[in-house]
Amino acid sequence: MAKTLKRTAAFTALAKALMAGARGGPSLSTRIAAIPRMMKATTRGQYDGGLRLAMMAAATAYVLSPIDVIPEAFLLVVGLADDAVMVAWLAGSVLAETERFLEWERAQDRIVVP
Repeated sequence: MAKTLKRTAAFTALAKALMAGARGGPSLSTRIAAIPRMMKATTRGQYDGGLRLAMMAAATAYVLSPIDVIPEAFLLVVGLADDAVMVAWLAGSVLAETERFLEWERAQDRIVVP
C-alpha cells in the first residue's frame, strides 16, 4: 500500500511538473498547441523548422511502423530498445523545437512592419 501511494505521488508530481513547464518554460499544453502553428509557419516558409519537422515525422513513422514488430518478436529487449531510444529522442526534439518556435513567435510579435 505504501509503495502504491509513493508511486501515485511521484506520478502526480511528474504530471504537475509537465503541465507547469520545467524550469519556467512553456507548459506541455502550450507546447502541444504550438505544433499545428509551427507546421503551418514551416509550410509557408516563415519558420525554418522544415528539416527538424521532417526528422520528427520520420521518427514518428519509425516508431508507429508495423514493420518493426517482427524484430521485437525475435530480439525482445534489443528490439524494444531501439524504439525506446527513438521515442526518447523524439520527445526531446519536440520539447526543444516547440520551445524554439514559441521564442520565434514571441520575437515576431515584437517586430514592427512599416
